[in-house]
Amino acid sequence: MERELALELVRVTELAALSASPWMGRGDKNSADEAATEAMRRMFDSVSVQGTVVIGEGEMDEAPMLYIGENVGSGNGPEVDVAVDPLEGTDIVAKGLNNAMAVLAVAGKGQLLHAPDMYMEKLACGPALAGKLSLKDPVRTTVEKAALALGKPLSDLTIMMLDRKRHEHILTELREAGVRIKFLSDGDVAGAMAPCFPEAGIDLYVGSGGAPEGVIAAAAIKCLGGEIQGRLMPDNDEQFERCIAMGISDPHRILTMDDMVGTGDVIFAATGVTPGEFLGGVRYLPDQRAETHSMVMRAKTRTIRHIRSLHYLPNKQLYRK
Repeated sequence: MERELALELVRVTELAALSASPWMGRGDKNSADEAATEAMRRMFDSVSVQGTVVIGEGEMDEAPMLYIGENVGSGNGPEVDVAVDPLEGTDIVAKGLNNAMAVLAVAGKGQLLHAPDMYMEKLACGPALAGKLSLKDPVRTTVEKAALALGKPLSDLTIMMLDRKRHEHILTELREAGVRIKFLSDGDVAGAMAPCFPEAGIDLYVGSGGAPEGVIAAAAIKCLGGEIQGRLMPDNDEQFERCIAMGISDPHRILTMDDMVGTGDVIFAATGVTPGEFLGGVRYLPDQRAETHSMVMRAKTRTIRHIRSLHYLPNKQLYRK
């Protein structure tokens, strides 16, 4: 993939974030998501790729745009897989909380896992722990290994997880181990990425979340030099058969980074909608301007670019408030 593609993709996430931001704190997550999705789809028409959505807003009969299998891009340029979450954290925006983002990932055709819409058990870490942990281990063993590898006591370890009732058994083990726990209300992609940023102060991300979000997070983590392992959690025969139909022959096996995002190049882009661990949110300024904070990364070079942009909103033809 051409490196010039990175800036084109940032323009896509910027417009999605700008379009979702006016809904912040209004209690209407559906309108926020619709605004971000429509904006992302419109801006994709200008991107020089022949893209196919492999992770998106649902099946064709569930989503009017950015559905799985939809062709996006200008029709010129490389053939690529596209994974999108126009608004990662719809409830976050509705409630005016932190860590909402517009995110997307692009990889060579056939690289991204067609993850079914179900839960995935996840273990994510930063570069210092990559290759040293296993999802096969009980969570108590995992945190003990992490503390040993990092050279610090368990009491200094900070674990991030979604605040969900289904995590009560994990929470009990972590409390008994004596580690610190930081809960997320939502924002599964941001949570899995957090251990890769020293400034976030997070050592591990554990627990279950959406499988599509796991693949998007894997794209980001590959660019950051960290690691994520996943295991699908089909809870009935229909979901099990869906995994098989999507090419996952053993739905219960541990999925590696290579399984989720392939071995080739990946580009990941994100723009903050509300302030978070490593991205600022959209800021409205005088004179009809708005500031966005974005991040774009490429796995091949492991270059991380932070882009702060000032937008004069009346001149953004595709922006609809």
